[in-house]
Amino acid sequence: MKKFLIVGLGNIGAKYDETRHNIGFKILDALALSEKITFESQKLGAIATFRFKGRTFILLKPSTYMNLSGKAVKYWMTKENIPLENLLVICDDLNIDFGVIRVKGKGSDGGHNGLKDINKVLQTQQYPRFRFGVGDAFSKGRQIDYVLGTWNKDEDKQLPERIAKSCDLIKSFGTAGLNNTMNTFNGK
Repeated sequence: MKKFLIVGLGNIGAKYDETRHNIGFKILDALALSEKITFESQKLGAIATFRFKGRTFILLKPSTYMNLSGKAVKYWMTKENIPLENLLVICDDLNIDFGVIRVKGKGSDGGHNGLKDINKVLQTQQYPRFRFGVGDAFSKGRQIDYVLGTWNKDEDKQLPERIAKSCDLIKSFGTAGLNNTMNTFNGK
């Protein structure tokens, strides 16, 4: 049976719940809800597991805070014996317009501190990642305020559809593979 570790990046605590930086948590919460499963606090994160088309999906929301996400990712990959190609890391991306989806099989951290830490801990950039566009509607020097800010009204209206598509993408990654998922979802 194939197992996949799906990691949604975010920060723990109610004050971060509705921020752009927590889109990884938000997507996994929606997927868990649709699969009627709940997260349980475990070592270095909250975990929820479901099966779909003969695959096991292990959802991880690290409790290490964004900038130390690598420790949780490495721990759960080792514990569950997950190969790099079956890891999918979900994060926000300032360089992509709001709601646009981009999946890649490898790449740089693009200035994202969560990815930077994962790259450092895993000692590779060769793993699939799913970047959710949050746009860059901030003035110079206001990047942190922007990603830790909440969604505007227009974004809030569009989020349910974008999150539903993101949940479909995760299932596709596990069942149809990386290349088919990129062809189906990238730029959509």
